[in-house]
Amino acid sequence: MAGNDHHIIQWAVASSSRGKICTGFRISELTLHASTKPTGFLVFLGSTSQVLTVDPVNVEYMLKTNFANYGKRWSNDITVIDLLGEGIFNVDGKKWHHQRKLTSYEFSTKTLRDFNNVVSRTNAIKLAQILADQAAASNRSIDIQDLFEKATLDSAFKVIVGVELDVLCGTFEEGIRFSDSLDAARSLIVHRPVDFFWKIKRYLNIGSEALLRKCIKQVDEFVYKILNSKIEEQVQNSSHGDQGIQMKKSEDVLSRFLEAKQTDTKYLRDMIINLVMAGKDTTSVALSFFFYMMCKHPYIQEKIAKEVIEATQVNQNSSFDELAANINANTLDKMQYLHAALTETLRLYPPVPADGKVCFSEDTMPDGFKVDKGDLVVYLPYAMGRMEFLWGNDAEEFRPERWLGESSRFHPESPFKFTTFQAGPRICLGKEFAYRQMKIFCMILLASYVFKLSDENEEVKYDSSLTLIFVGGLHLIATPRVIHV
Repeated sequence: MAGNDHHIIQWAVASSSRGKICTGFRISELTLHASTKPTGFLVFLGSTSQVLTVDPVNVEYMLKTNFANYGKRWSNDITVIDLLGEGIFNVDGKKWHHQRKLTSYEFSTKTLRDFNNVVSRTNAIKLAQILADQAAASNRSIDIQDLFEKATLDSAFKVIVGVELDVLCGTFEEGIRFSDSLDAARSLIVHRPVDFFWKIKRYLNIGSEALLRKCIKQVDEFVYKILNSKIEEQVQNSSHGDQGIQMKKSEDVLSRFLEAKQTDTKYLRDMIINLVMAGKDTTSVALSFFFYMMCKHPYIQEKIAKEVIEATQVNQNSSFDELAANINANTLDKMQYLHAALTETLRLYPPVPADGKVCFSEDTMPDGFKVDKGDLVVYLPYAMGRMEFLWGNDAEEFRPERWLGESSRFHPESPFKFTTFQAGPRICLGKEFAYRQMKIFCMILLASYVFKLSDENEEVKYDSSLTLIFVGGLHLIATPRVIHV
């Protein structure tokens, strides 16, 4: 997808006597101008048949009602297993249940929630200071997407692994190399499905596959080094415990896994990569598109800034640290309009624009569409966010108020209608963590700066592989905000 909401999704379609056939469609024609409810569409991409749906009833059936019949596509395992391994986002069945249960428990603890808030405040302050040093003083543009990618990686790695990468400030060379290798590996992995010769290249260890193998090797060396160090530290802590020395409860996810006697390094490596990539990629995309929408709707930017200033009681002389210190559970709860604006951004620009599950046995969707064994059933969060039958005639408009009830408090929608965080048993474990992190970053930045696009006339374009991303970055100008008290 390119960036003006009227792009063409090119589907290579073959004729068939089965189902309803699309010969290719404009995303705007399928979504933006649809006043009636589309059902499923059967599309052929090479030898793979895909059923596309934007119907919440079908989505609920697949993700919840008949959950056991829809799971990860086996071709996904082949293309991404080198990087993701058997992590939680790449497995089904018992392996998934075990990881989900363990991770769900840890993500529900107050200790981890509080740690996430502390880490988010720390990295938001760093980012605000970078803007003060590099952008605000000279009124020059900055690539906010690049900064968010670095900041969210730092946050995710600290919360999951307990190690400070500091990619944002560039003080840790090993951390920078790990970040570069992880990004390169991810980029190479997502292009495998369109490279008909990738298996041959992998066998011969040439071209892109040789580079991918090198990048994954660098990623693994860094992660296993940390794992071995953490396991050794855990052994030492256990021996201290035997001597009656009370140890502080661990805050990061990895340390808590080790305390739960999870010591299989391959298992932990796969879990780390899956959680870190999920925490970094989706949150950085959401923040980037949120600030893009703030620039496109300056009056909403001002309304949110006012909400932040009133909640935190900051003044013209408040430092970034003082502002961050006033962000707590109470002030976060007051940010109802910010929460609505973030959700409205996710409705129109979901980080993962399309998601699918393979059908394990022949089935019939609630709308009557027949699905064969092996079909990939794809629901489209990007399209669903623009459907008039779901959101009304103003589905194209960025209107945070649609999420607020009469009391001006946030009013959620069904996760099968608003599918950004998936739904059912696989609903995103990090949803609340992501919201808190995004709100903390937005509160500190919007209370400190006014943002605008560096070139109001330039057409901003975005593309999608696994996630939406601005092509060439998102270049903004940040001006110090004058607070009126």
